[in-house]
Amino acid sequence: MKINDLGFNNAIDTTKIQRKNVDIENKEDKELMDACKEFESIFLYMMMKEMKKTVPRDGLIERSSASDTFEDMYLEEMSKEISKDENSLGFARQMYDSFKMQKRVKL
Repeated sequence: MKINDLGFNNAIDTTKIQRKNVDIENKEDKELMDACKEFESIFLYMMMKEMKKTVPRDGLIERSSASDTFEDMYLEEMSKEISKDENSLGFARQMYDSFKMQKRVKL
């Protein structure tokens, strides 16, 4: 019986290890970009909420806590939509590039 018949190889298959490292790096890159996009979304939401405070509250429609809640939910969803697209403000991409640069410098 040969050793190779048992599933043992004399040489280590480095391509599998390299592929696994690339998969881990790609997964980490995706998680980093997702976190950056989420941060951009939160930043946009906070900015739009503060901008909304500058709009006068008088008008034809009576204001209530329910309409305020609905408007806050709308701003939150709008900020998520803006930040998930490639044509967003670019904060997520800048943060992603900065974090990637810092990671390279530490290595």
